[in-house]
Amino acid sequence: MAATNHSRQIKQDSQIYLITALLQILKNKNLNDITVTQVVKRAGVSRMAFYRNFETLNDVLIAYFKPKIDAEFNLIINKVPPEEKIAALGNFFAETSDTMELAVKRNYEFIIQNIFKENMLNFYDAVIDWSNFSAIQKKYWTRFMSAGVYAIWREWLIDGQTDSLNDIHVLLSDFQTSTLKALKAEENF
Repeated sequence: MAATNHSRQIKQDSQIYLITALLQILKNKNLNDITVTQVVKRAGVSRMAFYRNFETLNDVLIAYFKPKIDAEFNLIINKVPPEEKIAALGNFFAETSDTMELAVKRNYEFIIQNIFKENMLNFYDAVIDWSNFSAIQKKYWTRFMSAGVYAIWREWLIDGQTDSLNDIHVLLSDFQTSTLKALKAEENF
C-alpha cells in the first residue's frame, strides 16, 4: 500500500512540475513554439513522466485551467443568488484578465475558450427554466449566448477593460433577456 501511495504522490508531483514548467515557459514563448523536451527539461522530469501524465502540451494546460474554471463556475451556479450571477461572472472575468491576456498573446486561448464554453452551457442549464423551449432552441441559444458572452469578455479584455463591468453586466443581461423573449415569441407563431 505504501508503494501505491508513493507512486501516486510521484505522479502528482510530476504533473505539478510539468504544469509549472509550461506556465513559466509560456511567459516568453508561444505555445506552438514550445516542445515537450523543453518542458520536461525545465520541470526536471523525464519524457516518460510527461507521457505517463499527458498526451500533449494542450493536455497540460487543460489540467491546469479546467479545475480552476470549473470551480469558479460551480461556485457561481450553486452559491451565488440568481440576481447576482451575471455580476459574479463578470467579476470572474476581471479576476482572470491577466491569464486571458497571456492566453491570447501566447496562442492557447482556444483551450480556455473550450473550457469556458462547456461551463457556460452548464451555467445556462442550471439558471434557465427550459420547460417552455424546444430542444433545438435550447441547444442553439446556449451555444449562441456562450459564444457571445465569451466574445464580449474577450473584447473587453483586449480593449483595456475601459468599459465598466456594470455596463457589461447590463448589456449581457439585456442580450439574454431579449433573445429568450424572442424565442418565446417564436413559439406563438
